Amino acid sequence: MNVTIKDVARRANVAPSTVSRVIADSPRISKETKERVWKAMEELGYYPNAIARSLASKVTNTLGLIMPRSTEEAFSNPFFPEVMRGISVVAHREKYDLLLSTSGNKEEEKEAVIRMVKGKRVDGIILLSSRTTDELIPWLRDEKFPFVVIGKPLDARGVYWVDNDNIGASKLATTYLIKHGHREIAFISGSLEYVVSLDRLDGYKLALEENGLTFKRELVEQEEFSEDGGYRAMMKILERAKPTGVVVTDDVMAFGVIRAAIDKGFRVPEDISIVGFNNIPLSAFANPPLTTVDISTFELGIKSAELLIARLKQKEIESDHIIVPVKLIERKSCVSR
Repeated sequence: MNVTIKDVARRANVAPSTVSRVIADSPRISKETKERVWKAMEELGYYPNAIARSLASKVTNTLGLIMPRSTEEAFSNPFFPEVMRGISVVAHREKYDLLLSTSGNKEEEKEAVIRMVKGKRVDGIILLSSRTTDELIPWLRDEKFPFVVIGKPLDARGVYWVDNDNIGASKLATTYLIKHGHREIAFISGSLEYVVSLDRLDGYKLALEENGLTFKRELVEQEEFSEDGGYRAMMKILERAKPTGVVVTDDVMAFGVIRAAIDKGFRVPEDISIVGFNNIPLSAFANPPLTTVDISTFELGIKSAELLIARLKQKEIESDHIIVPVKLIERKSCVSR
């Protein structure tokens, strides 16, 4: 037989209406009573009907995740699975489900967000990236719909966001090469439509300026966030310059940079030292093992979910943004000049 609310009420020694209020997460019910009712549900194997619960409480207990690329592109880069792992840990702890949306272009991406919001499919949304020309942020802001962005928005007014200090992180990576005697340092990033790429370019320029080095446009290139993108970017740079060091804003791209350098007859790190970003697990097993900036991707996911759920539960929030610290992981892809 199917377990009913009445069965749960009898087991928890409360009224059926109290069980309904617990399912709706009513603030009128004490924490002790909620725990007793949830324990009774678990013991009896009772699972509240999600649609009925949503209609009764006007909440879905679901968070929407908006991926900035197609599924194939997104999951080929370990950043997204890792940041989603952090989000899912918090969602599981707080009893939220996740609804993931991927798209092939910006139009499809906006349509997906509109369906989520207007269709009342989710209680809040996490945008997994921040673009310079982002239509989603102003739309969600105008709708007054709860959302959090992973990445500092270009216009952060009224926006809750989680990010690293990307200017400082890129300055750290570039300064590391400078301190090791490098003067011809290239910079390779993803598309400059992403705010993170702009910030890291600024950090690179700042490190050069503070150390009396001239910014050279021929040493800078941007491509798609992929190994092939890194390969193409490095090939373009090597056609017009001979850097002794390279800052690459993504580890997967850095693997392509290493491959391009070797294909052009350079040794890594003896001829060209390379610093990556993200500290993905494969970085430690690259040839050579990659020196990289650890941006705490898992923590970015955790903090974004915690910030959004705090908003949904109307908790007091100290700041509209959270900066997650970074650290440089030294391995063997860099040598002193």
